Amino acid sequence: YNRVWIPDNEEVWQSAEITKNYKAGDRFLHVQLEDGTELNYPVDPAVLPPLRNPDILVGENDLTALSYLHEPAVLHN
Repeated sequence: YNRVWIPDNEEVWQSAEITKNYKAGDRFLHVQLEDGTELNYPVDPAVLPPLRNPDILVGENDLTALSYLHEPAVLHN
């Protein structure tokens, strides 16, 4: 399963792992937060949450080496 970034009011972005396959047209993304909380995150099929980079890339000095380059990836790195 892939990991994604979910917007959060307190932490700005929170990492979550997708726990159930997403199918086009689904209204919710089934995820588990790092603290173990399971969540049905409402999604707009046109705007899915950004994917998280593999742990091996965390702390990379060259941001162009990241698989996914977006706001949460830059902030986390």
